[in-house]
Amino acid sequence: MQLDSLVICEECDLIQKKTPLKSGDEELCIRCGYSLYKSKPNGLQYSLVFALTAAVLFLLSNIYPIVTISSQGLNNSTTLLGVVQILYKDDMSLVAILVLVTTFLTPAFEIGALIYLLLPLKFGMVLPGMKLVYRWMHKVRTWVMVEVFMLGLLITITKLSGLAFVVPEIALISFILLMFAIIFASINFDERNFWRQVETLITPQRST
Repeated sequence: MQLDSLVICEECDLIQKKTPLKSGDEELCIRCGYSLYKSKPNGLQYSLVFALTAAVLFLLSNIYPIVTISSQGLNNSTTLLGVVQILYKDDMSLVAILVLVTTFLTPAFEIGALIYLLLPLKFGMVLPGMKLVYRWMHKVRTWVMVEVFMLGLLITITKLSGLAFVVPEIALISFILLMFAIIFASINFDERNFWRQVETLITPQRST
């Protein structure tokens, strides 16, 4: 029996034989019922589309202001990096670093990693370092907290609306769309299909 015909349950470590699935079907562990894998024939294409969309939204979210606050004739607006700078100047360096890492660096890395993995594959190419990029993408994914930042930002805007006139800007809308784009890009990333296609491209190179 070939190893690629087997699958290990991540929950109970039971080794099982893969079964053919129809599009959209899901294979469950016969022991604990954990989801082993799903059939996503077009998952990689959707993941790439959402990753490219997320890249555009990420740029918009960090170029334009998030909100504009008007009070007593004075207008103030800031970007995400502006928020980080303000937190750092207010002696909240740890919070500033946390915001920078979870809402800027890690989302940028995950989006870039998805494009690095999927775009060359779309054109039948395999770039060096794919395994390393794939491994680090999974490590940093738990630190992507755009939705947490958005929740805190919306709560802050709600509280400030009673004290000043708050106008949502382009970046706020972009951040909301970015959150969903990253989620859908991650959900549609079919790991088994990805490595199957990579192996298909690498095998002819090895034989030559």
